[in-house]
Amino acid sequence: MPLHKPHPPWRRGPMRRGTDVAQSWLTLVSGLLLVVGVPTAGVAAGQTVAVAAQQQRAALHRVTAVVTRQPTAPVGFDTGGAAGGRGHATVRWVTPDDKVRTGEAAVPSGVQVGDRTPVWLDRRGSLVRDPDSPADTLVMGVATGTVAACGAGLVVFGVDRAGVRLLDRKRFAQWEREWAELDARGRHHRQ
Repeated sequence: MPLHKPHPPWRRGPMRRGTDVAQSWLTLVSGLLLVVGVPTAGVAAGQTVAVAAQQQRAALHRVTAVVTRQPTAPVGFDTGGAAGGRGHATVRWVTPDDKVRTGEAAVPSGVQVGDRTPVWLDRRGSLVRDPDSPADTLVMGVATGTVAACGAGLVVFGVDRAGVRLLDRKRFAQWEREWAELDARGRHHRQ
């Protein structure tokens, strides 16, 4: 806990020391960073996630594939909103350059051999996992922004507290020197 209440750094006074001015500036800058910088860091991190997801989605294209082998048992949740999870099955699709290819892909539960199912391909025509849905991207953006803002806030708070402790140490040392000088003067006058 600081020894005194910081005043605006531009206020002058006969009792005002350099450490007092430094602490006032530190408090002012820390407050501004907490009010402006921390939310900005959170928004920037969240937007970075959203832009990355959009770029990923733009680099992929969706095609229809045919299931050629029975899917494995579904695992996890289906982000597409359907009941059940997604299993893996061998599928066949046609690449953008009209080549027929096969591979292993995640498919919705309930898909049988011969059914058509959407799959995602990269620019080379290779299977990739489904891109995140807009809802998933929003959740990831909010989570990332929140973590970034909290982290930035903790850093600002930590630097402020460390600065106050350093200034308090300097203030204590300065007071110790001044008291020693006053004590020495008092002893000199008594002799």
